[in-house]
Amino acid sequence: MLRRQALKLGSALLSALNLGGWRLARNAGSTPLLLSARDDSDGKHYAVGYRLDGSEVFATAVNQRCHAIVNHPSKPLALFVARRPGTESYLIDLRDGRLLQTLTSQPNRHFYGHAVLHKDGEWLYATENDTTDPGRGVLGVYRFEDDQLHYTGEIPTHGIGPHELAWLPDGETLVVANGGIRTEAESRVEMNLDAMQPSLVLMQRDGTLLSQETLSQQMNSVRHLAIARDGTVLACQQYMGAAEDTPELLAIKRPGQPFQAFPVAASQLQSMAHYTASVAVHDELRLVALTAPRANRLFIWELDSGAVRLDAPMPDCAGVAAVNDGFVVTSGQGRCRLYDCRKAELVGQPLKLPSGLWDNHLHLI
Repeated sequence: MLRRQALKLGSALLSALNLGGWRLARNAGSTPLLLSARDDSDGKHYAVGYRLDGSEVFATAVNQRCHAIVNHPSKPLALFVARRPGTESYLIDLRDGRLLQTLTSQPNRHFYGHAVLHKDGEWLYATENDTTDPGRGVLGVYRFEDDQLHYTGEIPTHGIGPHELAWLPDGETLVVANGGIRTEAESRVEMNLDAMQPSLVLMQRDGTLLSQETLSQQMNSVRHLAIARDGTVLACQQYMGAAEDTPELLAIKRPGQPFQAFPVAASQLQSMAHYTASVAVHDELRLVALTAPRANRLFIWELDSGAVRLDAPMPDCAGVAAVNDGFVVTSGQGRCRLYDCRKAELVGQPLKLPSGLWDNHLHLI
């Protein structure tokens, strides 16, 4: 009996020491850890972690292509979420890339590529499709127990085809980008382009609807989100309408104000090829960055004034995230780059990360 208790105590102490080491590593000013999904030249899928100096931390082979990543607030764990219409998401140990759990969606459900963890690290919410009523958006609700995720139920997203979700700064209010597009199981084919219902929803995490807002163009699918520290919401869109249209592909909701188009010049909107992939906010520099991979363009504006800081070519630019000096941008076809935004002239430099085959999202720790 005493021996078993001692073993349990020793295991607990070892776990605490390992976790403490993880926390120290995160707080020691080391190069940020970049998490993303990548394919190789043979089309195989990987969940990867790299330092910005180019050193590989892990590259874990997975069955299905992943999209966005969410990390645990206090443990060295991250969930790589399946890209629509994937049914497997992968819980990875960030220290060595070990696959700890393959999280499978419930029957008649598939993942939409995004999830969030509550600030206490106990509850995870993932955007999912109800394939019995194609496109009806739900949030799968999962609970962490013994470093494993367990399904507990679902709540509605009050919309169709939910994509990204995020927390407002209070850590309790969810923002959901409902893309408005119906799709069936195992399909990315749009079923309702003549009757799309995109919306931006604010809701409590028990499912209570707080607000639901739309943009002026019905075929403008609300897709990806960035939340500023002051509660400003940025949302980027994918337009499903006529080629000759000039849709507004970046929208903003400032605290206490309606959801509306961000002031982007018509010439820039025309150059985006109706598609944006990722948006990020830099709180300290008050900047917003946007990737338009079909147009091979990266844009950066001042968040408060809307003034253009950068409109630059970048082949198949994909994910974007803020770092101390500016933004890191990955690419599906070219080199990843770091843009230093601290001075009047923004300077981009290639990173030593592998070239190409990166997914449209990256996550920095």
